[in-house]
Formats: sequence, structure tokens, C-alpha cells
Amino acid sequence: MVLGAAEAAVLAFDVGGTDIKAGLVDADGNVLGMRRVPTPLDSTRPGEAVLDRLAGLAGELATEFPDVRARAAGIVVPGIVDSAMGIGVYSANLGWRDFPFMVEAEKKLGLPAAIDHDVRSAAAVEHRFGASRQFTEVVVMVVGTGIAAAVFSGGRAVTAGGFAGELGHAQVPDPDEGPRRSTILEAIGSAGAITKRYNAQSRDPVDGAKEVLVRARAGEPRAARIWQDAVDALAFTICQCVNVIGTEAVVIGGGLAEAGDELLVPLRRRVDGILDFQWRPKLVKAQLGQDAGLLGAALNGRALLGGTQ
Repeated sequence: MVLGAAEAAVLAFDVGGTDIKAGLVDADGNVLGMRRVPTPLDSTRPGEAVLDRLAGLAGELATEFPDVRARAAGIVVPGIVDSAMGIGVYSANLGWRDFPFMVEAEKKLGLPAAIDHDVRSAAAVEHRFGASRQFTEVVVMVVGTGIAAAVFSGGRAVTAGGFAGELGHAQVPDPDEGPRRSTILEAIGSAGAITKRYNAQSRDPVDGAKEVLVRARAGEPRAARIWQDAVDALAFTICQCVNVIGTEAVVIGGGLAEAGDELLVPLRRRVDGILDFQWRPKLVKAQLGQDAGLLGAALNGRALLGGTQ
């Protein structure tokens, strides 16, 4: 049976460290009543506070669209998430540990609820509809203040109870300490690290990685070196993915991806220089933008409808 758009609508919530995005998504993928509100911070009941806010948003959407009945809800949250068990294992920024999101969300919303990781869900949308859709062995990296990633093998997300895809914490050579010392990728290759490392070495600070790139483009040696360090660290990790799991395509999103070819061209060159007999992964910029997480939440919610879609 194929349901009409109003009958098959789902609630979608993308919970971030700063904001929550919410919307009512119909069967055709149209986001109705999308809104953004601050994420509540409550050190004593962090998970409950978030769900209270989601329940309030659900009520607002039901009032605004009385003829569009939600049949399920999809919720994506940051941190380590065990989607199979519906548990928020850990969130450093929002403060919960082992919070039973699925059970508590279903109580609050009165609907079946799917819980998943924000980046993994956004990556699933990118993988299904975006630049890597023709590949099955894919890594999606979101490179911003930090680095988060999702891994797909055989076209399916690798979750490992929420611990897969922590590429921001993968070990890379430390350019400040020499090749025999290592640090984590996030400390060298993220936009936040580029800014931090530059400001630690310069008397003329920048507001972000984009300014470092501008100065590198103008020929400043320090800026060029720090930008290249980031490229080298990202390339090192991408090559490890190729060697360990046979990655065919790497999709790069987040703030650093806005550099476009100024990131991707040297990154492709560096990856090509490191690899030997292995295939060269396709390196592409993410296509679906900042709403991918919300659409991923909607897909997760839609999956709960099973054969009734």
C-alpha cells in the first residue's frame, strides 16, 4: 500500500551542539514548517531537556499542519550513538551518557522513534543521493572545527555500536614534533586546528582557516606550510582508509570543503603520491549542504514505516 504524503509524514529532528533543526517531512521529501531553535543545556538532565524541547516542537508542527499526521520520528544527535539500541552513549558537548533516547522519545512523542548519529545520518543522505551514490565503499568526512566521519562498506553504514568512523581521532604524523611522533588528525587537519596552529605561530592572528588560505595564496610561507600540513594529514588518513577498507570514494563536507579545488586538488595530488598499486579514491565535495542531517533523520523515521510507505 502506498500512503499519500499527509499519511506518511514523519517528524525529523537534527540536534546539534548549538541548535536544533526540526521539520515535518512529507512522503515526497518536502520539509514543512522547518525551524531552528537553541539546543537546551542542562547538566542535571541533558537528554531529558532535549526531548522536552523536541516534544514542544512536535506540538507546534502539529498545530501548524493539522492535516499532516506524523507516523514516526527520526532524531539525530551528536557524540557516540548506538543506533541499534537507541542509546546516546556519550556526548562531550551536551553531557549525556548512556541515555535511552529511543525509549524516552517514544514516550514523549507518542510515536515510533529512530535514533542515530548526526554525521552518519547526513552521510547516508549524501551517499544515497549525492556525489558518491555510484560507489559502495565510501567515507564521508565532515571537516570543520573538528572532524567527524561515517564509513560505508558494501553500501551499508559501519556502526560498531557507535564507535566506527572516529577518523578525527586517527593517528597521523605530527609536523610539530617530527615524523616519529604522532597526534590525532583533528589536531592538524581540521579547520579549527589550522586556525589554532597559525595563531600560535603568528603575531597577526586570523579569525578562521579561510584567512590562513588567503595568506597562503598570497605567498606567506607560514600559512602555506600550515595549510599543507592539513592536506598531508587528511591525505595520510584517506590512504589508510584505502589500505584497510578499500575506500573507493571520499566525500568531504564541512567548512573546510568550502575551499573547493584549493583543498581538493592538492589533496588528490598528495593521495596519489602516497599510494602505490592501490586504486585512487575519488575525492569530491559534499553536495547536499547543511540540511542533510535533517533529511537523514527523516529517512531514519521513514524506515520505521516499513512496508506501509
